[in-house]
Amino acid sequence: MNYNRGELAIISCKSGINFAKKVLSNLNKKRKKNIKLLDTEEIVFANTEVKTVLNESVRGKDVFVIQDMENHYEGRSVDQNLRALYTVLGACKRCDANYVTAVIPCYPYARQDKQWGREDISAARVAWELEGAMGADHIITMDLHNTAIQGFFRSSWVDDLKGGHVLIPYLKRSIKDFKNTVVIPADLGGAKRANYYAHCLNTDVAFTYKVRNHKKENTVDDMKIMGNVKNKSVIIVDDIIDTGGTFCKAIELAKIHKAKEIIGVATFALLNGHALEKINELYSKDLFVKLICTDATYIPDDVLKKYKWIKIVSVSNYFAEIIHRLNRRKSIGKLLD
Repeated sequence: MNYNRGELAIISCKSGINFAKKVLSNLNKKRKKNIKLLDTEEIVFANTEVKTVLNESVRGKDVFVIQDMENHYEGRSVDQNLRALYTVLGACKRCDANYVTAVIPCYPYARQDKQWGREDISAARVAWELEGAMGADHIITMDLHNTAIQGFFRSSWVDDLKGGHVLIPYLKRSIKDFKNTVVIPADLGGAKRANYYAHCLNTDVAFTYKVRNHKKENTVDDMKIMGNVKNKSVIIVDDIIDTGGTFCKAIELAKIHKAKEIIGVATFALLNGHALEKINELYSKDLFVKLICTDATYIPDDVLKKYKWIKIVSVSNYFAEIIHRLNRRKSIGKLLD
């Protein structure tokens, strides 16, 4: 068989293994000949340094490296997951892979994309480190917190997938009364995303406005709502739910404005800190129905069993189709709408 970009090879970093296995399973359904994850070994030294050893050749291959930056359930930080990815990318380059693509659904440091004071723009620094002589030729990510981050890359190109590509069809199957449904963003920064969802679902849209305290981490001082949600089913849309503060305030605010029922939708449910406990408290008070999120960031089965309000919609087939088409040099334009 002739390949335009080289024989397809999939590598998973340790923290990305759960998502990588799902992607690979879907990918093999699209191919005549099944492939396996490339055999690699991720080594962590006593002083916490990390390196990755490739136990198979990647010479001349089209390599896709999958990493879940936000998988913290094995005690690894974003920085450790990012460094592990760097070691794989560097190893692939040194071993003469034909093409190297970093598959990182949740882009790290994406919320540090602007300078508010005496600080670095870390999202740009990550971009510079991901590309270059020992970096990736191509980046596949999803729902960038700020699409302008794509402009931080100088040589690698970036494909920003849409979580709505999978989440919106799920909502269309779930919503019973579109006329009495309103989409709202968790804050004004997500206004474009809320408009996109409302347009695709043919619903009304309202907006929330939050006043964030930049002197404290993950702190929102106040929120207000603009628009009518009274006696409506409300869908609160966000890209990332981290500690849950903004999401919880949006739920409470919508209830104050007499919303009938509330559903949360987020591409990345990170659920750090006390997020699970805070959101579960609102669920126990019947303030919202469920939180719909993707499997692009790992949530263990025991958490899903304990918190029944978390509903997972898989994006693994979406990523598999993107990888399949790229390897075959086929158009992916319609998958990015």
